[in-house]
Amino acid sequence: MIPMIGKRVIDSEPIQSVKVKEILEEFSENNELTYEQNITLNHLSRFKKYSVEDSEKIIEELEEFVKPKLAIRIVDLIPTDLSDLRLIFAKENVHLEKDEMEQILAILEKYEVIE
Repeated sequence: MIPMIGKRVIDSEPIQSVKVKEILEEFSENNELTYEQNITLNHLSRFKKYSVEDSEKIIEELEEFVKPKLAIRIVDLIPTDLSDLRLIFAKENVHLEKDEMEQILAILEKYEVIE
């Protein structure tokens, strides 16, 4: 196996999809997007989302219940009921009570979703 120069991941942190969309839009103003970047931007443009400011506030509030990575996933997927929220937690080692999940949904309902 030949090592690739300049392709090593130095650091990794999850960010919300609305922030990725914003970064790609800013980058595309001065640069041509690659095929993968273009596909990603088109994909992100099709879904409902919160504003960057609202998503950051929501993540802060959700961190009371879950880890940041899971909070970002919740903000990206915008669950509307308990069954949607349970699906997000299905593969995670998180055990929340029903009232805690209802509080998470209440937090999401406080903020306006952008089409």
